[in-house]
Amino acid sequence: MNSEAVSKKIYIEIVKKIRKMIDEDGLKPGDKIPSERELSERLQVGRSSVREALRAIELLGLIETRRGEGTFLRDARGNQMVQLLSTFILQDQKAVKDLKDTIQFIEMDCLRVILQRNNDEGIHHYRQTVEMLDDVSDDEFFLKMVELTDNHLLYRIWVVLNDFYRSLDLKKETSSKPAYLAVLDALMNGEEKEVIEKYKKLRKLL
Repeated sequence: MNSEAVSKKIYIEIVKKIRKMIDEDGLKPGDKIPSERELSERLQVGRSSVREALRAIELLGLIETRRGEGTFLRDARGNQMVQLLSTFILQDQKAVKDLKDTIQFIEMDCLRVILQRNNDEGIHHYRQTVEMLDDVSDDEFFLKMVELTDNHLLYRIWVVLNDFYRSLDLKKETSSKPAYLAVLDALMNGEEKEVIEKYKKLRKLL
């Protein structure tokens, strides 16, 4: 496992620990949570890792930082994304299945957006890259697909959901190079029905 993957796994584990600590301490929306220094000492991890985890939690809308006052829990009941990820952190199996389905819906929508963008040059360039690589993972392939949408919100949603899904350490889903090339060829042909068919075959949904 490379250093980036290790770093990502550490920060996700810290997010889980902070969430557990919040539940164990009985903190409610509006309550102040411990400082970075206190969290670092309590969880026995570096302050930089705590800072990264808090940034991720704030991005999800679970906490807010008030200048000169500290960091406080937010009332996230109206935030559907936070509800989903909060349930996921508790490793509810129904939430895990829903999360996987949602990631696949987003991936299909990303492929449709790429078709609308008519980015043949970007698709062709990535196809050449895939052909030259010995190994490509589904995560790598779909990260590139999301990038090709040129939609930052879609990118952020996919990355957050996919990171949380992978944090469960489930069996990695990988496809063969021909399956990736088939999706790219379908994108270059410009036929949505063919693109979705090749996607479902890649994801083994047929």
